[in-house]
Amino acid sequence: MTSTPEATEPAPVAAAPEASPPVPAPKAGPYPLPARVAYALATLTGLLYFLAFPGIDVWPLGFVALVPLIVAMRGQTPKRAAGLGWTAGFTMTMVGFYWLLEMLKTFSGFPLPICFVFMCILCGYQGGRIALLGWVYGRATVRGWPAGLAFSLGFIASELTYPLLFPWYYGATVYQVPVLTQVAELGNPIAVGLVLVAANFAVAEFIDARMTGKKPRLRLVGALAGVVAAAAVYGFVRVRMVDAQVAAAEKITVGTVQANMSLMGKRKDKQEGLRRHLALTESLTAQGPLDLVVWSETSVMSGVDERAVAREYPRRFTRGLGVPAIVGAVLYRDVQDARQYVLFNSALLTDRAGEIKGRYDKTYLLAFGEYLPFGDTFPILYDWSPNTGKFAKGTSVSSLQFGDHRLTVHICYEDVIPAFVNTMMRADPGQLLVNITNDAWFGDSTEPWIHLALATFRSIEQRRYLVRSTNSGTSGFIDPVGRIIKHSENFRQEALRETVAYMSGTTPYRFWGDLPWWLATAAALFVSVRKRKSA
Repeated sequence: MTSTPEATEPAPVAAAPEASPPVPAPKAGPYPLPARVAYALATLTGLLYFLAFPGIDVWPLGFVALVPLIVAMRGQTPKRAAGLGWTAGFTMTMVGFYWLLEMLKTFSGFPLPICFVFMCILCGYQGGRIALLGWVYGRATVRGWPAGLAFSLGFIASELTYPLLFPWYYGATVYQVPVLTQVAELGNPIAVGLVLVAANFAVAEFIDARMTGKKPRLRLVGALAGVVAAAAVYGFVRVRMVDAQVAAAEKITVGTVQANMSLMGKRKDKQEGLRRHLALTESLTAQGPLDLVVWSETSVMSGVDERAVAREYPRRFTRGLGVPAIVGAVLYRDVQDARQYVLFNSALLTDRAGEIKGRYDKTYLLAFGEYLPFGDTFPILYDWSPNTGKFAKGTSVSSLQFGDHRLTVHICYEDVIPAFVNTMMRADPGQLLVNITNDAWFGDSTEPWIHLALATFRSIEQRRYLVRSTNSGTSGFIDPVGRIIKHSENFRQEALRETVAYMSGTTPYRFWGDLPWWLATAAALFVSVRKRKSA
């Protein structure tokens, strides 16, 4: 009999463990912002920068214009931070330097669409200044350095080292506020810009706290506000001190002549330009005694052999002025190469008898406008670019002797370059700054106002009056604390006169120049490549 196997109960199957609910990841913070948001904020900085800048003059925006860029760059990679900086710079220059389009069309003669392409290329390059700031910031922050330090060092490095065809400074946004600009005597407009950077970072701290749900670091905000307050107190004290020095200084009455010759009119009718200058000078002397009259850049357009200038100018007109003058001249010299000759953009000083007593040749020439880079080595380049001037650089930055005093004379945009004017004043300090300019290239735009605003900082850096005579505007007088005490209107024939003072003494900026900023730039390079050690 076969036995039936005993039925066995199947082994119990272990129950599968219940799946644990997924552990939520820690909530991500708001940084870095998405690309589209970050680039929109960078564009906003460019627009605010433009509105705060001279010519538009909504200067309070200088305290907040950088805030969107600061927020946008938080937590970004160096590449993204550089791109955000470039976007802000490109936006600012495209809208702020809109006059480049007409200038390029006038200069080149190319169709407007081609000029627009050239303008985009130029503004793209100029925007690289803020891209450099962003790159330093991005590199330093990913290496653990504090955001404020990284931004400040990047700001200094970019404003000091990035080569620009048309220089500008963020500090110029508050040129109308003397109580804030006096720190320029310590370190040019970069020092003023750093005060504004502090204000922008204080505002950004509140925005950052709101976005992260944290409390704002009030000690940090207080320290940043203290920077602005200290600059204002310093400015208040220094304005009073310098005004007292001006009151005690020897005075001189100076006139400026703005003939308002059109850009091409100066070339087509050279005698008309001379007639206007003579008539306006006569109107000035008719108003009373005058110690000096200043004409604009290339006010006498007819080129004169430099060997004959001491004879030709008195014979033609300076003997009849009856007042010492600084006149803009075009001189030439024959050379033995394919150029055949070179020109000099010169300022000539005459005495009351009309005799030539001094000459300054423009040193800081405008590339592609007044000369071609390497054109003296390869003169054939001028055959390829016939509209480019064949100007040669001056070889001296000495001031000009004027009786018992000395005048530091510079031409055109030399007066927007702090280091250049500082070099002149360290080599041979004058007691009065004189600038002659022709901004007719830029039309009736904001450029002449931008130029004037940037020039005001030379007065503060050197504690000197600055007399500016321009062909079409903006001419004027700037006192040693940077106040524009009188100015002309653009594209008008105007003759101005004002009492100014001969000033002496030096300043911290003249003593140490840009050395502190070069050291800060070295620090910017250091934090860009060296990781911060953990505490």
